[in-house]
Amino acid sequence: MKNSMSRRIGLWLTLCFLGVVTVIYWPGLSGGWLFDDYPNIVDNKGVQPHDASLPSLVGAALSSPSSEFRRPLASLSFAANYLMGGLEPYGWKLLNLLLHLLNGVLVFLLTRQLLRAITERTEASTPSDAGAIQRYGLIAALVAGGWMLLPINVTGVLYVVQRMESMANLFVLLGLVGYVTGRRRMLRSTTSSRQGLLLCAFSLVAATAAGLLAKETAVMLPFYAALAEWIVFGFSTSRSMRPTRDWRIMALFLVVLVLPMIAGLAWLVPGVMNPAAWATRDFTMRTRLLSEARIVVDYIDWTLLPTPRTLSFYHDDFRVSTGLFTPWTTLACIAILIAMIAGIFALRKRRPLVALGFALFLGCHLLTATILPLELIFEHRNYFASFGLLLAAIPLLVPTGQHQANHRHPFALARGVLLGGFLLLWSSQTAMTALAWSSPLGMAESLADRAPMSPRAQYELGRTYIIYSHYDPASPFVRLAYAPLEHSAELPDSSILPEQALIFMNARMHLPIKDAWWDSLITKLKARKPGVQDESSLAALTKCVRDRLCDLPVSRMMAAFVAALSHPHPDARLLANYSDYVWNVLDDRSLGLRMAEEAVKADPGEPAYRITLVRMQIASNHIDEANEQMKALQRLDIGGRLDNSIHELQHQIDVATRTTDSATWQ
Repeated sequence: MKNSMSRRIGLWLTLCFLGVVTVIYWPGLSGGWLFDDYPNIVDNKGVQPHDASLPSLVGAALSSPSSEFRRPLASLSFAANYLMGGLEPYGWKLLNLLLHLLNGVLVFLLTRQLLRAITERTEASTPSDAGAIQRYGLIAALVAGGWMLLPINVTGVLYVVQRMESMANLFVLLGLVGYVTGRRRMLRSTTSSRQGLLLCAFSLVAATAAGLLAKETAVMLPFYAALAEWIVFGFSTSRSMRPTRDWRIMALFLVVLVLPMIAGLAWLVPGVMNPAAWATRDFTMRTRLLSEARIVVDYIDWTLLPTPRTLSFYHDDFRVSTGLFTPWTTLACIAILIAMIAGIFALRKRRPLVALGFALFLGCHLLTATILPLELIFEHRNYFASFGLLLAAIPLLVPTGQHQANHRHPFALARGVLLGGFLLLWSSQTAMTALAWSSPLGMAESLADRAPMSPRAQYELGRTYIIYSHYDPASPFVRLAYAPLEHSAELPDSSILPEQALIFMNARMHLPIKDAWWDSLITKLKARKPGVQDESSLAALTKCVRDRLCDLPVSRMMAAFVAALSHPHPDARLLANYSDYVWNVLDDRSLGLRMAEEAVKADPGEPAYRITLVRMQIASNHIDEANEQMKALQRLDIGGRLDNSIHELQHQIDVATRTTDSATWQ
């Protein structure tokens, strides 16, 4: 009866949390696009299909520029949003919120299953402690509610492109729920052992495969399950005091974790050891590892004790660690992480939930905070990791077992007050952020205020002012745009985005362009290999000139491209941008064709570069070469996604061939 009451209390409390979270997030649904939303959605025609035909959907599924693996499931969800409501962000953010709420339900189910598993194991070994986790429904609801309210998870909801993260973790949580359920069945009786094993195997394999279609972070699911197995179940065949190892479970993890991990490292390590992989970063592998020690500890603070200044979204003003004492907090944070790892081993039997929470938090960051040359900091990387922290912290704040019957226990009131304070803090911070993000201008001003030394935050504020100005010289937003953009340009390690925005804005409005803007842009391109933002900036300037919206001096544009191309191994996108400029603006067909060929060589798997090259070859009457490229395009035509382009290009080739033949006969 008591367990039944606890279960109902937990379910009703979870439903209440779902309602509260919906109300808190609702204002933010009216906000706009942000940062990587533009290259992945707004400027990505691939996720904006004209219809729901199979070729269109296949093209959408394979259109993500974020990863070599294309993340097709997430991209298909973007295409579905577009077909239902175009590029109005409201519906996109609403679907993100629904995913977040569904994940919250799964967090509740997973936490409750873990608590049950620990209770069952405790009952088998030390019956006197069996009442210690009787209120698992209540605890699970508080973990789920707290997790849904955490401000650090706002970007998983209101930052549309991070649907990739929340969708991948939907399958991670499903897989963990299935795995823990299967293991409980295996330990419950010999008759359900085989069904439980099948459920474990299916949950890990199917959920990992599905999650990978949304984002690569789902690859961590078998590792999370292995941590839960080690800490909660002990790879055992029963709940007895001296259980034997279950070779079936060990064989399962050999297949789904150990062998794939070896293969993955064999594939990854040669690439990350190549200096070229770090050429566009302002850190090396060594300084990245040192810096991530501080960042991961910061994540703990930002999760449990968030402030607007810490959760600023843009963290490009972070000071990279160059040694153990530069800054000194590097060594201190390494010590904290070592202490957490030691705590996992020390608490594994006495406080298994705390140990598992620590392990899941640290394990989640193994992929994004170690050797991969990713950007250093993103708040959405804690979407699953924050669950680990709450799994460790919240049960300690809820009076359980023998304490629940003794309301006069000296720490019961203090625990309840502290837990209530955390929930209030998280709710208020998330509500303020959602309200600030309810309009593009409010969001830009809020983020710029939170991160005054962030080049990206200041650039986004200036760019938002430009959008609100509608390129009207009389608009008051024009005057407001200059200060944040010029401030962004002067900040250390800024890209050429602010200079590009200043040049673009004044050119569109036919206002004078300062030489200092051009000088700064070219100097930055000479100083370091261009990154994605730099390449996007040059592409934007090229398009503005090509569309006859800007009158930019050829000498300056050529100096910018020469500076960008002066670094070894230029990126395919940069080569394609340069080809576009010299072909369409300078009318230099020979150089434009050669640069297009170089772009194809640099990224042979990208159809867009080959399509452009074929068009140039047809225009240059290089029909034989065009036919060779068409064969390569047909090999890339997976699921008919390139059918329309191939038919159009083939028609152009046929027309050009007939024209050539006719001229020859004449």
